[in-house]
Amino acid sequence: MTDVLIRTEGAAGRITLNRPKSLNALSHPMCLEIEAALDAWRDDPAIRIVIMDAEGEKAFCAGGDIAAMYHAGKAGDFATARNFWREEYRLNAKIFEYPKPIAAFLQGFVMGGGVGLGGHASHRVVGDTSQVAMPECGIGLIPDVGGTLLLARAPGRIGTFLGLTGHRMDAADAIHAGFADFRIPEDRWPDLIARLSEAGDTALLQDAAAPDGDSRLAEAQSWIDAHFDRPVAEAIALLATEDHPLAAPALKALQRNSPLSMAATRTLIARAAEDTTSIRHALTNEYRATWRAIETGDFLEGVRAQIIDKDRTPRWQHAAPGDVADADVAAMLAPLGDNDLNWENMP
Repeated sequence: MTDVLIRTEGAAGRITLNRPKSLNALSHPMCLEIEAALDAWRDDPAIRIVIMDAEGEKAFCAGGDIAAMYHAGKAGDFATARNFWREEYRLNAKIFEYPKPIAAFLQGFVMGGGVGLGGHASHRVVGDTSQVAMPECGIGLIPDVGGTLLLARAPGRIGTFLGLTGHRMDAADAIHAGFADFRIPEDRWPDLIARLSEAGDTALLQDAAAPDGDSRLAEAQSWIDAHFDRPVAEAIALLATEDHPLAAPALKALQRNSPLSMAATRTLIARAAEDTTSIRHALTNEYRATWRAIETGDFLEGVRAQIIDKDRTPRWQHAAPGDVADADVAAMLAPLGDNDLNWENMP
């Protein structure tokens, strides 16, 4: 059974992730298959819309297949992860820049690589089970797949809050933060997808949309802005004195996550904010961080602690956020020379 189902139906190109037992984790071959389909449909006049969804109720896509990258990296093979990220990021850019509408239906867990697939679509649908997050700092990585662009576009300091803590957003939060566009009850999705496939008309999404709902992030906007417009060490000290509902889980995340990853994430979001019209700018900077993370960063240790051994006690390079020097971040994000992302062959 193939891990991604690709076919045409009516006026639509259909892409369905098909690894429900693995929460539709994205593999390197899946990326290549999806990219090939998008390339084939780009100039096909019979295809007016691309529809992206996933099998299973638990997840649209909970992220990339990081266990495979871990095992390769531990064996001294850093190229496996770097090649995956390079081609995954090229796919993220193609989705963001695609000339035809892409409707993505994002149920359950939508995290990391799942945000890279669905979060850059032109029409993003969430429902009552949706849980959207960028939790990479917890595994010694950074919010990648163009995630720093989405975080930079979020209102106020919500993007910094989401990127540093990995906070999970429901449908209303995802729409408020700019990670989704429409909240539609999930029991309506099959019929809606069938009608979209037949008509190729994105107006059907707006017609089917329910009210966004109350966003807890919107309600906490001023509190988030006040606490996350500062270095991580200062945020930790301030959060320790707070009784706000978001304070305790945010404090726990900041104390648990990789100090180097969080420091790099703050800088990457600031860099993405310099040009929020271009995903290539964000991806180029993200790739510099991920390229180094597997060899000299905290990625392998983070995956070991969270996914492999599951002891939840990572031994980060830096004991605390205050120990990360500006030079450490600069070294993670410096240009890669010939290894930098090359966009010359992109359409």
